[in-house]
Amino acid sequence: MSQHTPALAIETAGLVKTFGETRAVDGVDLAVPAGTVYGVLGPNGAGKTTTVKMLATLLRPDGGEAHVFGHDVVREADEVRGRVSLTGQYASVDEDLTGTENLVLLGRLLGHSKQAARRRSEQLLEAFGLSEAAAKQVKHYSGGMRRRIDIAASILNTPDLLFLDEPTTGLDPRSRNQVWDIVRAVVAQGTTVLLTTQYLDEADQLASRIAVIDHGKVIAEGTKGELKASVGAGSVHLRLRDPGQRPDAERVLRATLDADVQLEPDPVALTARLSSATGDSAAEEASRALAELARTGITVDNFSLGQPSLDEVFLALTGHDTGQDSGQDLGRDSKDEVAA
Repeated sequence: MSQHTPALAIETAGLVKTFGETRAVDGVDLAVPAGTVYGVLGPNGAGKTTTVKMLATLLRPDGGEAHVFGHDVVREADEVRGRVSLTGQYASVDEDLTGTENLVLLGRLLGHSKQAARRRSEQLLEAFGLSEAAAKQVKHYSGGMRRRIDIAASILNTPDLLFLDEPTTGLDPRSRNQVWDIVRAVVAQGTTVLLTTQYLDEADQLASRIAVIDHGKVIAEGTKGELKASVGAGSVHLRLRDPGQRPDAERVLRATLDADVQLEPDPVALTARLSSATGDSAAEEASRALAELARTGITVDNFSLGQPSLDEVFLALTGHDTGQDSGQDLGRDSKDEVAA
């Protein structure tokens, strides 16, 4: 990467990191536009955390190049550190201190006066819905509250780039939604966010572009729409008038489309895969199926065309879902943590 692009928040070429015989990161290329949420999607052990640690200057790459806002992460590490913040998978605040004490302490370490640090901590605690828990020790916080104060600690000084490494792991749906709202608010203030996640819905909700990473390699990259279209399979969702006709409808759809048909929990609903993801081709396939259903006397009350989900995209790209780890993958995460 002889010519880096300053307009990009992150640019990497052939990034490599090895631990013994394991290539945890194996030639990763990224181009992250500034002012966006960029998702790095993959299962445990895919190399996501190791990539983040190299970009945050916590690990030295064994090969390739990486620039953050035009600064080389090795040769200009101090400049990079001055513009980034990292929230890892586990809370980094002191559990024996209160929420206020944690933020004031970190504010002082960042160079704020005592008064300014307290004022900033109050501002963040209120913004993140933690004012009522400000005087409580963090060890008494729920999982969602811990993640919120951890992110608050990461933006005491508003960073140009915030690394969020699986920020919602283990959280309940309500807490995950609260963290998502915080991420959106941070980006609205101009911060770029690199989000690593193994949750497909999280990438779908937050990221404007997504890199799919598996076994240390980027195997696909693009917008959500581009990734879904790349799989080359959309779907048609049908609701029948008579649930007794569903077995016949399933048979007709399989024969007409030569595709998998999924029976939904709703006794009148079923979904059939199409060979085309979007556009006229998908519509033509769906029309042909509907015509055949009508010809055989099956009444369809309504139908809709849809793109494949990110779950289907990941399965098509990797041959497994994000929750399915090999023994080698599971071992790689622990090696990453020890090495760091």
